[in-house]
Formats: sequence, structure tokens, C-alpha cells
Amino acid sequence: MLNVTFYGVRGSTPCSSDANRRYGGNTSCVVLESPGQDPILMDLGTGLRFYGMTVPCDQTFVGTALVSHLHWDHVQGVPFFSPMLCEGARLNVYGPRQEGCSLAEAVKTFIQPPYFPVGLEELPGEFQFFEVENDVIQIGNSTVTVAPVPHRGPTVGYRVESQGVVVVYISDHQQPGPDSTEVSAEVLALCADADLLIHDAQFDAEEFLLRSDWGHCTVEYAVEVARQAGVKRLALFHHDPSHGDDRVDELLLHAQQLEAAASLQEIFAAAEGLTLSFEAELLQ
Repeated sequence: MLNVTFYGVRGSTPCSSDANRRYGGNTSCVVLESPGQDPILMDLGTGLRFYGMTVPCDQTFVGTALVSHLHWDHVQGVPFFSPMLCEGARLNVYGPRQEGCSLAEAVKTFIQPPYFPVGLEELPGEFQFFEVENDVIQIGNSTVTVAPVPHRGPTVGYRVESQGVVVVYISDHQQPGPDSTEVSAEVLALCADADLLIHDAQFDAEEFLLRSDWGHCTVEYAVEVARQAGVKRLALFHHDPSHGDDRVDELLLHAQQLEAAASLQEIFAAAEGLTLSFEAELLQ
């Protein structure tokens, strides 16, 4: 069995309020768990703190983080992840190669005074950093393929293959233009025939016209990526902080009614606390 749980589904900034109680206001953090395997964390946004509340703080935690990029909304949860406040805990962090410094140096830059009261090296747990770009790595019984994704700054997407289940994570994806359906070959290969694609769906078409260079895409583009790649289930992700529950509902319904959606088994909007369970024997 493979469980995929959403702990943070927002983009840009946390935005908890009465208007988004159902979908939640924490930023990107998705956790993959299966019996007998260490957890795999996809991004380390503010949702990471809530995942930490489910994990014993008893020096036993060992996990792997697959970080898409280093924008704040994807890493702000790091110093608030309670298991790493225990000596003996270990988190292996994979992320894109940076320009002008190492991945470890980049992370340590924003977790130190004056931006944070203590430095990363003062946290009792052990962090190990690994730079990736076009790589295939083995994490326990999972094979992880890494590929670059168009965004602002070094960014990658991840394809996790475990027990016959394929989960792809593309949190931030620059759409080429307002009416473009072009998808890079690297992204299509990463997403090909996935059981679940977790994909950026921050804007509607009108919003994209005003923010076309922000590094994100429309709901329509997310559905088109899934269609072209032959994806089974699509999770609309990285919800805009200005979108309350009702607006996310509207965008979800719009996505489900698109012609491109006909080839997909399911389209849903990611929500905090939602867990999807995949039974290997049920996959045909």
C-alpha cells in the first residue's frame, strides 16, 4: 500500500482563514508513506509543521525530502519540523542545483540570523543535502526520476515509482503563453501514464493574463498536461492564496468540464488532510 497525504496545498504564501477552511491555507507539503519504508516528503512548506505533529519526536525519525525549488512557500516549514528538534533524527534533502552556491548553502542562508533566531546547524537533527537535475535515484523501494520544469529559478519535478504505483509532483510550472498547449518533452516524459499527477493550477485564464511571467499556469493547462501525458488522476495543486473554498470549487468544476478532461479517470482539488491510498494489487 502507498498512502499520499496532503499537508499543504497553497502557493505563494500561507493564507488560513474562514474562507478556505475546507481546502486549507498551508503551503506545499505532500507525504508518501508505505509500510516498512521511510517517508518521502514532497516540498517543505508550512504544511510540514502539521506533518511533524503526526511523527514522534523521539530521535527515531528518518525521511527523505524531494524539494522542487527554494522559493519560500516550499521551504518555510523546515525550522518548524518538530522531529528534527531531536538529536538522532535525519532528513535527506534532494533539490535542484543552484546558481552560484550549493543547495546546502542556499538553505542555510535563510535559516540563520537575522532571518531566523538560530542557524540550521543548531537544530539537533541531521540534514544531508543532495543536488539533482536530470537524475534517477533509489530511495528504499522507490525509484525517483528527476527532471527540470520551467519556472522562475532552478526547479525540478519528481516521478516516484513504488510498488507499481506512479506519483508525479510538479508544483510550479510556467505555462508558455495564454493560449499555449505546448508541454516540454522532459515534463511529458516525467508524467507519462502516471497514476496520480499533482500539478500547479494556480490561475484562471484571466489571472494568467495579468501574471503570465510569474512561473505558474492555468487550470486548463494543468488538464492539458495530464491529457497529453496519459495521466489517470489529476490533483489540482498550489491554489492561489486569493482563492477561497468556493472559488477552488468553481475552478475544479470548470476543469472537470473541459474537453481535455474526458481522457482522465478523475480530476480533484488537493485539500489539506486528504489521503489517497493505492493498493498495488488493484492497479491494472
